[in-house]
Amino acid sequence: MKDQLEKIREEALKQIDSSDALERLNDIRVAYLGKKGQLTAVLKSMKNVAPEDRPKVGQMVNEVREQIETRLEETKAELARKAREEQLKKEVIDVTLPAKKSEIGHSHPNTVALEEVERIFIGMGYEVVEGPEIEYDEYNFTKLNIPPNHPAKDEQDTFYINKDIVLRTQTSPVQARVMEKGKLPIRMISPGRVFRSDEVDATHSPSFHQVEGLVVDKNITFADLKGTLEEFAKEMFGENTKVKFRPHHFPFTEPSAEMDVSCFKCGGKGCRFCKGSGWIEILGCGMVHPHVYEMCGIDPDEVTGFAFGVGLERIALLKYEIDDMRLLYENDIRFLKQF
Repeated sequence: MKDQLEKIREEALKQIDSSDALERLNDIRVAYLGKKGQLTAVLKSMKNVAPEDRPKVGQMVNEVREQIETRLEETKAELARKAREEQLKKEVIDVTLPAKKSEIGHSHPNTVALEEVERIFIGMGYEVVEGPEIEYDEYNFTKLNIPPNHPAKDEQDTFYINKDIVLRTQTSPVQARVMEKGKLPIRMISPGRVFRSDEVDATHSPSFHQVEGLVVDKNITFADLKGTLEEFAKEMFGENTKVKFRPHHFPFTEPSAEMDVSCFKCGGKGCRFCKGSGWIEILGCGMVHPHVYEMCGIDPDEVTGFAFGVGLERIALLKYEIDDMRLLYENDIRFLKQF
């Protein structure tokens, strides 16, 4: 038994001394001191030792165990120290080098313009309402008084998923959804992405953004519409901004108009920015058509209201004097970092 214990001690210490990794030390511990280890096996065989020799053999086993455990801990500490030193050599930090710059992003021009529009209308008591980008034909066209033979329903202009579902061409469907709930009065804007089958160029894109507004209440007149949009223009483009309304046609409003703002670049004198006219077209608007009320379950004899719609990209292009809409979508950091 003594020879066996001495052999176990020598082999264990030899293996420990030759170890060069912490993982190897753990394997040695398991091999000699684990539940199925060699030293544990000796202890289990103590029943075969004469009773008078058991104390002596037990003492020898404990001495061998203590020596192995001590050498394991010493070697483990040494290997850990060497590993730490090696790590420090590899991870030396040169404090004289310039620090890495923290690149912090900022809002996209479209987002800045949208936040400004929302701020203005929220300040006038409007709420912001969003709706689905994939819309039913009924809400996108029918409930907005757009008949089946209207040019906007041509597949060359609109993305149809099937005959009943389209990618919305405007955010007006959100207005129809709010009106059919019947909760009056209504003062809302509906910003969001819209889709039309347009070729990509400096002023067109198959995907862009609109902000449309709706007011429905008793005794709303065209004067309310003009006053609201004039206040919006002054807040957005400057206190000296003037507005003018030109007759137009939209299926869902009657009467309808397009609104121009005085050129904030030249003050209305005429320049390259406004093409010499002194005015810039900015949005479409009008009084909500009685037929739209009827299709949304509202009595047109009880209320009146107005609606308007503006392209968000158009506001961004004008506000920041950008001459090509494609720049907003190309993600060129040289362009975007200017804002």
